[in-house]
Amino acid sequence: MKNIKHIFFDLDHTLWDFERNSSLTFKLLLKKYKINIDIEDFLNIYMPINFSLWDLYRDEKISKAYLRYNRLKLTFDKFNIQVDQSVIDNISEDYIKHLPDNNFLIPDTFEILDYLSPKYNLHIITNGFKEVQNRKLINSGLIKYFQCIIDSESVGVKKPHSKIFQKAFLSSNAANLEDCLMIGDNYEADVMGAINNGFKAIHLNTNNQPLHEDSIVINNLIELKKIL
Repeated sequence: MKNIKHIFFDLDHTLWDFERNSSLTFKLLLKKYKINIDIEDFLNIYMPINFSLWDLYRDEKISKAYLRYNRLKLTFDKFNIQVDQSVIDNISEDYIKHLPDNNFLIPDTFEILDYLSPKYNLHIITNGFKEVQNRKLINSGLIKYFQCIIDSESVGVKKPHSKIFQKAFLSSNAANLEDCLMIGDNYEADVMGAINNGFKAIHLNTNNQPLHEDSIVINNLIELKKIL
């Protein structure tokens, strides 16, 4: 891939192992609040609810507060467990507080960043909440690799909205859109969001998403050595 000078990475599911870190956090919280649900059973219900609410949040159809509360409330409802609103609020706050305490990364993250950082300007574009994403980057040791951290909460819109890619382009001081490459796991937010705004894109397809020809597709980060 020629002429690339600036590489923009997604964070969750691309570099930071969200599923593993989230699972460890919920395991801690279910025990703390004495909620008798097996962690695997909990996650099997919670994860699709969380994904569906994140889609609504990304499309500006629900608020941050609604997302944080109802992804838990709807999960407990599925188990027919009555949990007081105040307890759900406390779990929600504790989840955000403790999530960055666990910092497992996607395999080969440090190896590929060490490989790329001498050759390219590296940046982050993330749809996560600012305070949480910054703590993830600091606690995991990732922060040193990146020049610009663009989060959706600060910009006011989420990927794939054009405004967040425009903000990233301007913040990076890239000379041309042709110099910019986005790497992420989400086809709509990362791949099509990037392509529709003049960036090139590489899709890290680790979740068996449908095949496509809109971008280069890789199944693990180490494949980037063959491309960049």
